[in-house]
Amino acid sequence: MILAAAGGKGGVGKTTLAYNVAAALDAVVVDADLGMADLPAGRGPDLHDVLAGRASVTETIRPGPVDVVPCGRTLAGARASDLTRLADAVEAVERTHGTVVIDCPAGRRADAGVPLAVADACLVVVSPRAFALADAIRTRELARELDAGLVACAVNRVVEEPPADAISDALGAPTAVVPADPRVRRSVVEERPVVEAAPDSAATDAIRELARRVPR
Repeated sequence: MILAAAGGKGGVGKTTLAYNVAAALDAVVVDADLGMADLPAGRGPDLHDVLAGRASVTETIRPGPVDVVPCGRTLAGARASDLTRLADAVEAVERTHGTVVIDCPAGRRADAGVPLAVADACLVVVSPRAFALADAIRTRELARELDAGLVACAVNRVVEEPPADAISDALGAPTAVVPADPRVRRSVVEERPVVEAAPDSAATDAIRELARRVPR
């Protein structure tokens, strides 16, 4: 199973959701944001090297509480990356590890569409602000075009209860509300997923609900 964590708008917390859902699924998370990587960096070859044909993806896997295929941080590395190699790389991880979560870049450019085309299903991450819903709907439409079925929507960093039912109706998928929680925000930097740091928290309940929606 390959799950894409996508969102049309940047800054909605997509990377933290990808990391934490991967923890709940016991999956490997792939940082496919070639130009603005946010997941923990590796000390050896990374996804830029894989997509440039300089390394195999199995060399890049960084073990931890959540195993990560990291991405490089350089513009030169992003420019040298051949996106047509991404499917083979992600499918190789799937064969050896079973479940893969792809942290997709924001937007609708080719670098955002290719991970969705590779995925079996997708999770859309949206902020509770009304204007972000339009971006989420466009991401859902792109996922449909690329045959990555939408399994759930995560309304992230919620302080006041949002209209979850209306969001669910607009996107045509179950919605989980992820409350604003500093342990989620710190989880990637500290490499401590919230399902471990705060197993009884409301944020963990929401993450687990999202994970339950993913076909296995």
